[in-house]
Amino acid sequence: MMKLYGTPPTRALRVIWLLNELGLEYDMLPVNLLQGENQQQGFLVLNPAAKVPVLVDGSLVVTESAAIQLYLAEKYPQAGFIPETVEERAQMYRWMFFLVTEIEQPLWRIARHTFIYPEEKRLPQDVDLARQECLEMVAVLEGHMKAREYMVGDRLSVADFNAAYTLDWANEEKMLDGAPRLREYLKSMYSRPAAPPTIAEAFAALES
Repeated sequence: MMKLYGTPPTRALRVIWLLNELGLEYDMLPVNLLQGENQQQGFLVLNPAAKVPVLVDGSLVVTESAAIQLYLAEKYPQAGFIPETVEERAQMYRWMFFLVTEIEQPLWRIARHTFIYPEEKRLPQDVDLARQECLEMVAVLEGHMKAREYMVGDRLSVADFNAAYTLDWANEEKMLDGAPRLREYLKSMYSRPAAPPTIAEAFAALES
């Protein structure tokens, strides 16, 4: 059985979503980042970068949430989450890379400089820059999705599951206020029966 190391609301949610959609059984192994469990030797053997999520499938260890999503979608092609043509696969990669570099990275900078870094290391000016950069890229994605139901082609793909988590994060930071199509798309994705908890719901579960 596959093992997934990570704890919502981290990017482990991306992997949980794919596992749910594929109907796979797996062992969920929580990693308490606040208590430094990701820095323990046993975990560092799996991922020297000390990041979650980590998927262990037999002898294979896969890190990076988007890479894990792609691995699962390719291992179970019967679900149809990988486009069939090379042209549509190119577009899938394009938008997944766009999401994790152009939207997720400024969100991560905001998180670092608002609550992750110790207060003496936080740079408020970088929060402002990251927010502006993120809004500009959200506008690009809003334009792409104006007349579309899915990120790529005319059917659901792994890019949509990647996008939904990323946009939920952006929405938590009030980045989607000027993006009505993305808000509608986000609501549609999280209405799926296999959808994981939202980031807000995962935080609430931790607090309880």
